[in-house]
Amino acid sequence: MKKEDYLALLQEIEKHNTLYFGKATPEISDYDYDLLVKKVEKIEEEHPEWVKDDSPTRRVGEMPTKGFTQVKHTHPMLSLSNTYSKEEVSDFIKRVEKLLDGREVKYCVELKMDGVALSLRYEEGRLVQGVTRGNGKQGDDITANIMTIKNLPHILPKKVSLEVRGEVFIPKEDFQEMNRLREEEGEAPWANPRNAAA
Repeated sequence: MKKEDYLALLQEIEKHNTLYFGKATPEISDYDYDLLVKKVEKIEEEHPEWVKDDSPTRRVGEMPTKGFTQVKHTHPMLSLSNTYSKEEVSDFIKRVEKLLDGREVKYCVELKMDGVALSLRYEEGRLVQGVTRGNGKQGDDITANIMTIKNLPHILPKKVSLEVRGEVFIPKEDFQEMNRLREEEGEAPWANPRNAAA
């Protein structure tokens, strides 16, 4: 592996970031994108002297979206890692067990939904703000958009102030129906459920 190959891979990933996050027109699947990032991680392990500050392994989330106000998160909004093989899960378990010196560990595993990570802020029991993960330090203020989500509570049973973090996603069946309706209206279909959720 040459350093030029590493730099070319970083450029390829940046191109896909722009298409995916900036233009909502991805050319590759999330799986293929994750494979590119894993390739970068492996190269950076072998050649730590090559690591660039703007490497995709050093940042979280996406670029700001045009038309939205940027809001700073009260606490960094980080990303979860995902895995595609039993070997990666097994390696993770071994690392955890080693760190915990044989203490018992219980795991909770869940499917990774491909949606938009959100931070919802409630004040005195009322939903007052919704912000995307963005780059982990600040995100897009999408309060007006989240107010249209029917099964999202706008008023809590108690007058508490808190922040809730989660993922907004669209099930594939609903996504297909939404695209069918868009096409009937003469609109371009969304590239994938994540872009539609965004």
